[in-house]
Amino acid sequence: MFDYSLDILGNEWIIIVFVALVLILGTNQLPSAAKKLGMIVNEFNKAKNEVQNQMKGISDTKLDVSGPLETERQKLEMIAKSLGVDVTGKSDEELQKIIAGKMGQNSDKSENNL
Repeated sequence: MFDYSLDILGNEWIIIVFVALVLILGTNQLPSAAKKLGMIVNEFNKAKNEVQNQMKGISDTKLDVSGPLETERQKLEMIAKSLGVDVTGKSDEELQKIIAGKMGQNSDKSENNL
């Protein structure tokens, strides 16, 4: 029936927020609040860049898969070869243990870096 929405554009909202901050914090505390906000944004950007670098490191692994893998053995062999394990003469259980050991070593190293 009645439309009470505010037709305020983006720049006007920035002015409204700034005036509200000046009224709430006062002119003495505004510079320190801006400095704290800058430090928070800086820490956020550092964390974001660190996560992006870790994701790039994970995506750099080269797995040569030409088509879909049909059997569990093919999956184990592909994973083992990507980890640098020789698969000749090893059973599925042995490959699973070796892969688990290698993956455990990688996760232990990453936990130590944290």
